Amino acid sequence: MKKICFVTTVSLTLRMFVLKAAEYLHLNGYDISFICDEDPDFAASLPEYVHYYPIPMKRGISLGGIAAMRKMSKIFQREKFDLVQYSTPNASLYASIAAKRAHVPVRLYCQWGMAYVGFSGLKRKIFKQIEKTVCRLSTWIEPDSFGNLRFSHDEGLYPSEKGSVVWNGSACGVDLGKFDYTQKATWRNTIREKYNIPEDAVVFGFVGRVTRDKGINELFAASKRLFSVNENTYLMVVGNNEITAAVSTELYHWAKNEPRVFFCGSTNYVEQYLSAMDVYILPSYREGFGMVVVEAEAMGVPVIITDIPGPTDAMIPNVTGITVQKGDDDTLYRAMHILMGDQKLRLDMGANGRSFATERFDQRILLKELLLDREKLLSCK
Repeated sequence: MKKICFVTTVSLTLRMFVLKAAEYLHLNGYDISFICDEDPDFAASLPEYVHYYPIPMKRGISLGGIAAMRKMSKIFQREKFDLVQYSTPNASLYASIAAKRAHVPVRLYCQWGMAYVGFSGLKRKIFKQIEKTVCRLSTWIEPDSFGNLRFSHDEGLYPSEKGSVVWNGSACGVDLGKFDYTQKATWRNTIREKYNIPEDAVVFGFVGRVTRDKGINELFAASKRLFSVNENTYLMVVGNNEITAAVSTELYHWAKNEPRVFFCGSTNYVEQYLSAMDVYILPSYREGFGMVVVEAEAMGVPVIITDIPGPTDAMIPNVTGITVQKGDDDTLYRAMHILMGDQKLRLDMGANGRSFATERFDQRILLKELLLDREKLLSCK
């Protein structure tokens, strides 16, 4: 059996973006291993065929990374993996160095977002150099969007002949069994009743961490302005309430005290919350792909996104949604105002998005393409 090891900083990335692919590869004769930060609950939930190696890792580069690299290197040397796949900034740095030292033949960097893009000044230069180092140590690189592939080549992160996107992009595709459009009306009613949201209200939604890089300041600023002109408008914020210092205290306090803003917390049933939304918004500063954009479209929800690589590959401007300028709450407000006042446009864009997502990002097709890709990479080792 060919041996593949998947490495990420935290277990959430494995659970959300890797588990399905790992299962499919296992069913096709691959031996599967996972490495991430220690998570007993995650370990207990894994199927028996997964070999799990917990290594202490946290988000943010630290001296603890030296110990993580040493432990990975020992595991790689002992297990003699045919391919090591890594993603997320910390894990990718540690794993690329350790895999190179252990002479792993295929070192695959799944470039699902680049941290340095959201930085400026000296910090940006340092993290860009780290990104270039990971790319140099990797035998192949696979961004999850064509936009980020072009961006990486333009930035000189790796040469134009190195790197590719599997099928149409995305880390894992859309599970159309989970994102079951036939259940939308039922889920919509259930969630709206839970939060006492009127059926005729226009609900905007966001899924993700409450951080500056996700554009949360712009989202709150635009929503506050919109709420002042329409009393039947609501906002749902779904995800961990991970507040950072860069989030505006004033805007955050407004959102927490505004009765039409709901902080719903994290959920394993994001498809039900998306069904309750009339418009999904991702005002992010940087993304690898922006998977929730396609998931929203699969549920027939129009989208508003920032004009950045990744999400722009997950939609069609003015067909499945609207693009706005990154970091600009005024253009975001205007896009929200347009969709708020035009139900037919929302319905048309939602229908277009549904077709787009199912035709281009069906997880079943992506997994077949992923298997072919891994076999090709291993045949060249």
